[in-house]
Amino acid sequence: MSTNEVSKTEVAGDAIVEDIHTHFPVVAEGSGKTANNEGAKEREVYNAELYAAIQESRIPPWSKAARKLYLCVFIAFCCACANGYDGSLMGSIIVMPHFQSRMHNGNDGWQVSVMTSLYSVGSIVATPFAAAVSDKWGRRVGMVWGCFGIIIGSIITASSFSMAQITVGRFILGAGIQFMTVAAPAYSMEVAPPQWRGRFTGFYNCGWFGGSIPAALVTFGCQYIDSEWSWRVPFLCQCFACFIVLGAVHFIPESPRYLFANGREAEAIDFLTEYHGGGDRNARLVLLEIEEIQESIRQELNDKKIPWWDFSCLFRTKEARWRSSQVLMMGVFGQFSGNGLGYFNATIFGELGVKSVAQQLGYNVLNSVISAIGAGTAVSQTDRMPRRKVLVYGTFACAVMLAINGGCNVAFGRDQTNINAGQSALAFYFLFNVVNSFTYTPLQGVVPVEALDNTRRAKGLAFYGFLTGCLGFINTFCTPIANKTIGLNYIWVFVGWDCIETVCWYFFGIEAQGRTLEELEWVYKQPNPVKASQHVDRIVQQADGTVTEKIVSENNS
Repeated sequence: MSTNEVSKTEVAGDAIVEDIHTHFPVVAEGSGKTANNEGAKEREVYNAELYAAIQESRIPPWSKAARKLYLCVFIAFCCACANGYDGSLMGSIIVMPHFQSRMHNGNDGWQVSVMTSLYSVGSIVATPFAAAVSDKWGRRVGMVWGCFGIIIGSIITASSFSMAQITVGRFILGAGIQFMTVAAPAYSMEVAPPQWRGRFTGFYNCGWFGGSIPAALVTFGCQYIDSEWSWRVPFLCQCFACFIVLGAVHFIPESPRYLFANGREAEAIDFLTEYHGGGDRNARLVLLEIEEIQESIRQELNDKKIPWWDFSCLFRTKEARWRSSQVLMMGVFGQFSGNGLGYFNATIFGELGVKSVAQQLGYNVLNSVISAIGAGTAVSQTDRMPRRKVLVYGTFACAVMLAINGGCNVAFGRDQTNINAGQSALAFYFLFNVVNSFTYTPLQGVVPVEALDNTRRAKGLAFYGFLTGCLGFINTFCTPIANKTIGLNYIWVFVGWDCIETVCWYFFGIEAQGRTLEELEWVYKQPNPVKASQHVDRIVQQADGTVTEKIVSENNS
């Protein structure tokens, strides 16, 4: 039986709002006697209360509320499409004859570095402003601001007649993307029911392929246009997803955690009731989420007094530093595991003996499609697979694939008539991208948002965007120069680095699967958060799905 108490709490600025303390029913502790009931079985779960609440508050997957949530995450997905489009765009455009005759850039070297890397510089510069907008006016407003930046940047690049104009356009594009990549992943995570959280946020990040595949197809088709429109059309299409976001964002609800943190509790509770509780205000899952969100926000109120430009809250305490370490690792490793080579796929294919521009762009389409299959497979299992194990084993597999690819590159470099070596290098490059997409694409959206608590989420995601921008700059600026200087031997840098990443994930990776965002606060406050994150509850579940007991023995009491 739930009970409610009403008090007054300062939540946003000087506003005094009603604070509803909702006590949800906890799972009874015992020695496991109810396991003797017919059909009962013991299970190990990360959080007994959450598991019990989910069993009692199931959401029909095609209900009206569920369909509205799908629209919410689709809008976030479209934000990621804009970013993914650029990831496949520039590597294809720089090899187009009409683009080269206009810009005189070549396939590699410093001119290509500057042109591609200004996108990352724009993202870096926009970091603090993106966090401030998302925190002050909401996640949806952050998405809208990002859309306008991308539309303006697309128009400038598509109408360019000089290298300077393209670099300005790409700077503005990068700034717009930063607003989107701060707001959209936070939104998709915060609107998701706990049992769908991994899939929702993983699906958001798969929007990378929702952009990269169309970009690969558009550039492949446009290379047959015998005019400058062969490269202007792909630039212009970069803003296609923004019009979907602008048209639909006004029809989706705001994040409940943002509403709670800004004094709009009634709206937040209405959201949780409608979309997570099937319309039942007293649903066990709704009561659990309300209490945990409120408790989290009460503990974080002091951070509301920190100026928008002050990011020290991400590092001030041991707990905050552990949280930020997860963001740091995913920000660096997610960008620098070898996947940055994909910005220059056409150039890489050319060095492996694929000389036709049409064939290079065709391989680029194939690479995007099979990588998307790897990412989509991972998304479907995100709420079942332990995050830490996937990152440890997946990153090591990336190192293995790149090492084999590197060996084949050496053989082909010594004898370019050795077609088998060139084809093997291509095959293992494709396999690397599949493994990397399976390992990182869903979790790049999931891990940072899970690691950050409610009040620090926008600033933490802005910090994450800053990191990815810096690493993106290194990838896009250094890779063309490295390709010109040492060729495909550059791959060996990533082989060694992926081995280091594997060790880091093993010793410092936090397992967040199966826990509420607020419950992770307990994990991060422990002396050894890595060990604490692997703690499990033993429960008894009856034949009808009801959780009747959390088993407590002398070893875990």
